[in-house]
Amino acid sequence: MSLRSSLRWAMFLLTGMPAFWMTPSIAQDGGDKSAIQSVISRQMDAFKHDDAAGAYAYAAPGIKALFPDPDGFLAMVRSKYAPVYRPKGIAFGELKATEQGLTQTVAIIDAEGQAWTALYVLAKGTDGQWQITGCFLIKAVETNT
Repeated sequence: MSLRSSLRWAMFLLTGMPAFWMTPSIAQDGGDKSAIQSVISRQMDAFKHDDAAGAYAYAAPGIKALFPDPDGFLAMVRSKYAPVYRPKGIAFGELKATEQGLTQTVAIIDAEGQAWTALYVLAKGTDGQWQITGCFLIKAVETNT
């Protein structure tokens, strides 16, 4: 599957996500959406450079409680979240409000060309900056079309 067709497939998945994953869209000002996407992009960039401390800086306190040091956090991402750790391509989808916080959908093509959807949950920290409170990966289902 080419990168272009994989990204198209991933965008299809973004628009066809099951309703139970999301609540209706919320109107965010452009600053929130831009800031949220920037946090995700900067964390992915830190992963790309194996910058454990840089990636860890965007994790919310709940994640830091589970992984008390940056190197342990990076090791977990490397082994359990390979599509996020080394994406070949990404495309931001819709930003929605959920009971857990704001959810940013991201279409990802991994190093092997497989399409994934990442659901990032973010919340503002005590300093007013957006922090990643969770990330859920959904692997695209291959079809013969």
